[in-house]
Amino acid sequence: MAKIALGTGREAVQSDVLQALVVEFICTFLFVFAGVGAAMATDRLAGNAVVGLFFVAMAHALVVAVMISAGLRISGGHLNPAVTLGLCVGGHITIFRSLLYWIDQLLASVAACALLKYVTGGLATPIHSLASGVDYFQGVVMEIVLTFSLLFTVYATIVDPKKGSIDGLGPILTGFVVGANIMAGGAFSGASMNPARSFGPAFVTGDWTDHWVYWVGPLIGGGLAGFIFETFFIVRTHAPLPIDEESY
Repeated sequence: MAKIALGTGREAVQSDVLQALVVEFICTFLFVFAGVGAAMATDRLAGNAVVGLFFVAMAHALVVAVMISAGLRISGGHLNPAVTLGLCVGGHITIFRSLLYWIDQLLASVAACALLKYVTGGLATPIHSLASGVDYFQGVVMEIVLTFSLLFTVYATIVDPKKGSIDGLGPILTGFVVGANIMAGGAFSGASMNPARSFGPAFVTGDWTDHWVYWVGPLIGGGLAGFIFETFFIVRTHAPLPIDEESY
């Protein structure tokens, strides 16, 4: 497993870090704007609950795939403190830079939700909260499992240097798993998988009901997935053979 890197305060003024923060802000902003906007539109249309859940899941799947692709080269396209933590645990980003990313992602989420509230004429911004009959422990476990699934996919399809034939498909495959997880967990915990995605609506509405669940669950799930995949599945000593010498 790669060692966790602390980093230094000098990173805050490095040009590549500043570029990454700008791109991470833009991509997270657009992700939250589309994701929360889809949830607001579903509430406004007041349609069938199953259709509404599918609509929200598909909106998140599409925007996650596109925004990861947009930010991948510069910032990594994290969009999510849980993703940042998972990559930090694997030694792919320093602790200091991770903290900068977290602040960036939270500010972007708040800005997106504030703008949505304005452009929709004050339409209610739905927060993530536990469904009736779902207790705190169940909600945390649900978010742990869903976020573990998300980070495991990120590592397998984007981070792992031996991803082989799926190279380049990571963003869209990650979007697919986000959509699938929302369909699976949306009716129970809301399927946040992302503290920033939950933070913006809670901040704008001032409603912090069950909010801690959407930090504890995703951060545990993300960190655990990063640790497990980096420790047991990534092989860093592998040197690819020349293409004409590869055996199939």
